[in-house]
Amino acid sequence: MAAKKACESFSKSLIEDVHKWGCMKQTGVSLRYMMEFGSKPTDRNLLISGQFLHKELPIRIARRAIELDTLPYGLSEKRAILKVRDWYLDSFRDLRSFPEIKDINDEKEFTQMIKAIKVRHNNVVPTMALGVQQLKKGMDPKIVYEDLDEIHQFLDRFYLSRIGIRMLIGQHVELHKPNPAPHVVGYIHTKMSPVEVAKNASEAARAICLREYGSAPDINIYGDPSFTFPYVPTHLQLMVFELVKNSLRAVQERFMYSDKVAPPVRIIVAEGIEDVTIKISDEGGGIKRSGLPKIFTYLYSTAKNPVDEHTDLGTDDRITMAGYGYGIPISRLYAKYFGGDLQVISMEGYGTDAYLHLSRLGDSQEPLP
Repeated sequence: MAAKKACESFSKSLIEDVHKWGCMKQTGVSLRYMMEFGSKPTDRNLLISGQFLHKELPIRIARRAIELDTLPYGLSEKRAILKVRDWYLDSFRDLRSFPEIKDINDEKEFTQMIKAIKVRHNNVVPTMALGVQQLKKGMDPKIVYEDLDEIHQFLDRFYLSRIGIRMLIGQHVELHKPNPAPHVVGYIHTKMSPVEVAKNASEAARAICLREYGSAPDINIYGDPSFTFPYVPTHLQLMVFELVKNSLRAVQERFMYSDKVAPPVRIIVAEGIEDVTIKISDEGGGIKRSGLPKIFTYLYSTAKNPVDEHTDLGTDDRITMAGYGYGIPISRLYAKYFGGDLQVISMEGYGTDAYLHLSRLGDSQEPLP
């Protein structure tokens, strides 16, 4: 690790260990596997799960720590990035210094430790956003940000890996809960209604729009509320919330001073054999074709209140989705994590359609960066 600070606060042997583990092969799991394995959270299964995480998490965390230290354009030297790297190194050290998990008491102790690791990393997204801003401040303003491919690719890998790490930890921790709700296996709902989740996410987005503008367009949802499939409701909630929030803002701003009634945002849930597709349509005026690539970049944001050094960062993942201009690219990563995708198609002068494709087969492996 090149940066001086890492060597000062972390021992040479730890840094060597990080490099050793960072070269090991990651093991991906599928939604179906998590679901089947977690459906019987016996002591034996929890022990197997704990032993798997004891070996898997250091590999994934080491890879990110190494990458955080070798970023182009001097990004690794930014204060906020150093802070995130130190969180990853601390977590790696905690995992590696935890002894072998031999019985259920060891496993319970290990679960408490990884729970604390998850909390330690709560503010990674806004802190990384701050690091990118620190980089932008010192860059030539003429630089076209979407051309900085290396940084975009790194952030995609980094956030995708983070989703996986948090999913594995969260799933394991949730399996310890006594008396889970019917059809719930950890983070997974085996009979999730996408229409119901879309409804809840839309109401939350509409409440924000009402708070900001004093009024909000209607939202019409089309689809069969009784249709269900296995998925992670928190992931879907987050994606739909982000997309609906953007649509509401576009419509509201376009019709704010108009005599016409603002047209509703429409959500259509379609059930296919391979995919469940959720389409979110608005008449908010659309996005220029030249602007479309920017919505998936991390270096471009239309957010009014970007984070700064003094921002009080919340500890809830959902809060960190708003205001950094990261909502759309991170939503796409959530979709891709279980084999889906997010596409945005726009008609400038009319509106935008976002297509959220979710794989319903449940057996696609995690994409491991």
